[in-house]
Amino acid sequence: MLHRILARSRYLMLIAVLGSFAASVTLLIYGALETITTIAHVITAGEVSSENSKRLVLSFIEVVDLFLLATVFYITALGLYELFIDERIKVPHWLEIHTIDDLKSKLTSVIVVVLSVLFLSEVVKWNGGANILPFGASIALVIAALTYFLSSQVKKPKSD
Repeated sequence: MLHRILARSRYLMLIAVLGSFAASVTLLIYGALETITTIAHVITAGEVSSENSKRLVLSFIEVVDLFLLATVFYITALGLYELFIDERIKVPHWLEIHTIDDLKSKLTSVIVVVLSVLFLSEVVKWNGGANILPFGASIALVIAALTYFLSSQVKKPKSD
């Protein structure tokens, strides 16, 4: 009886799958609305200046950040579904997740990109006042640690 309970308890992971998927969809819709709002603002503003273009670039960088975060939640939902519910789901080869290490690796890769976009956003906002170097250095350290984490994992040969 305990065996059956434990075997079926894997379906509890559907809570995490559905929550991650809902977060992904919400961020994608919000990102799309922000894109439309930004484009509408550009069309109605009519005035072109260096400050306006800086704000426009910043707005689109923030939209890209939303889409990347949506990707993180989508990969999480998909990975947890593949790991706990049904691994036969059709996904591109590069998105197949067979172990928790596969999921961690894919998420870590996206997190590196999100951090890079975050730093780019700060660079665009930077007005030359406060020193941006410590912020950049801290992001570089996190990216270096994540890169080390990815490279130090034992690679298992893929069985086809």
